[in-house]
Amino acid sequence: MKQRCFWVGNDPLYIEYHDTEWGVPVYDDEKLFEFLILETFQAGLSWITVLKKRENFRKALDDFNYQKIAKYDEEKYEELLQNEGIIRNKLKIKATITNAQLFMKVQDEFGTFSKYIWSFVDGEPIKNSFEKREEVPATTELSDAISKDLKKRGFKFVGSTVIYAHMQATGMVNDHTTDCFRYHEV
Repeated sequence: MKQRCFWVGNDPLYIEYHDTEWGVPVYDDEKLFEFLILETFQAGLSWITVLKKRENFRKALDDFNYQKIAKYDEEKYEELLQNEGIIRNKLKIKATITNAQLFMKVQDEFGTFSKYIWSFVDGEPIKNSFEKREEVPATTELSDAISKDLKKRGFKFVGSTVIYAHMQATGMVNDHTTDCFRYHEV
């Protein structure tokens, strides 16, 4: 049996996510936006809750197309509030629209959002060597700095904990524990 990170559990969806996506470096703007939005909705909830609703989010949010989301009007906002397949939090839905608009502003400034976000780690993942659950941080000085910069740009729901989770998910940091089979693969 493969050794996985402590948080995975037995849910097949969680196992698949851990084994194929979590911690793999993502440089594609569309995928980075998807993770940013999912992390936004995860704030205060468990990741498995979001993962189970991921495909509903994909349908409701035009396949995470930030160009379309940036243009959502009041009618679309109300429609999302009524969608039982997603997390219906007024502030998070508004933040998704705002963040899509700001995502494109960052692209205009840096060429891609990827260039912007990865510049914080000089384009290369940080490989940590955590052995135990207690060693894995919820935030770091780096996630604090990225969070602060995003907030300065107007992004919402991008606190340091959300940003560190985003860094983990998109492979900016490799936080697979050293006993996990994925630790050396990503």
